[in-house]
Amino acid sequence: MSTRETAAVLIVSESDDLHAAAMEVTLREQHAIVPLRLDLRDFPREPGSFRLDEAGVERSLAGLDGLDGVRSVWWRRPHPSSVPSGVRADDNAYRQAECDGFVQGLLWSLGAQWVNDPGNDRIAHRKIVQLDTARRAGCAVPETLVTNDPDAARDFIEHRGDRVVFKRTGTSRAEFSETRLVGAADLDRLTGIRWAPTIFQRYIDPECDLRVVWVDGQEWAVRIDSRSGAGRVDSRLDTSVDFAPALLPAAVSKSLATLMGTLGLSFGVLDLRVGLDGEYYFLEVNPQGQFAYLEIKTGLPIFTSLANLLTHGDGSVSGW
Repeated sequence: MSTRETAAVLIVSESDDLHAAAMEVTLREQHAIVPLRLDLRDFPREPGSFRLDEAGVERSLAGLDGLDGVRSVWWRRPHPSSVPSGVRADDNAYRQAECDGFVQGLLWSLGAQWVNDPGNDRIAHRKIVQLDTARRAGCAVPETLVTNDPDAARDFIEHRGDRVVFKRTGTSRAEFSETRLVGAADLDRLTGIRWAPTIFQRYIDPECDLRVVWVDGQEWAVRIDSRSGAGRVDSRLDTSVDFAPALLPAAVSKSLATLMGTLGLSFGVLDLRVGLDGEYYFLEVNPQGQFAYLEIKTGLPIFTSLANLLTHGDGSVSGW
């Protein structure tokens, strides 16, 4: 094996994340690598240190040694460090800021390949950034309004000849939030968006949906027959329909490559919708999206592709 293939891999995620567990198995079986696993919630309950002297630097965090040998990091689903609450809110904020500053500085100073770079990952999570970048990259994007102004939202909805969907502007680990069509009852609740800016978007009646796992230029596209199931509005709501490997038109692939390059992402899960007009519409990209079910349903070697990227910097898979 090359130096890259024998280099240590660090996975930063929740301790119970099934994707991280599956990647650990893939790395062990296909590359003879036992990756380091880190859940940032273990700090500061478990100690960490950064030491710099004439001999160089030495890092440890939450009981993990060997961080200085890490050459590749999967920034999968990082939590903030878990700081116990005290009596004063100001003290809590101070301790949280100090712990976050320490953890982020220690990890982000690693001279490693990042999947994804934490700064790029954070910016790319912002859906307005995604939508505008996709537009500039040549992707078709449904007409969209993101606002906390109830009057602007009502005007957008009432003056559209087509139906309109609404969805979250931000992301969090809160309860799953589906994309929904605006109904009469929703119009009566528009004043609530003053405190929660919302995305309103022209509804695209689907021929099908596509979920594309992007691994540093390698596209793993899956066609989802959402038109035939309960997921016609949101394809995530029905996994009982047909899933099949797909190929993207060259022009669409080129636009996605421009989009991901501009966002600085080497990994992401993109949602596209093919309209009845034959257009491929960009909906969003999740830099930490779920994809295990796509491999289970189609047999596409997505975990192998990502493991190859983490170990030797190339997400291609022989024979595919």
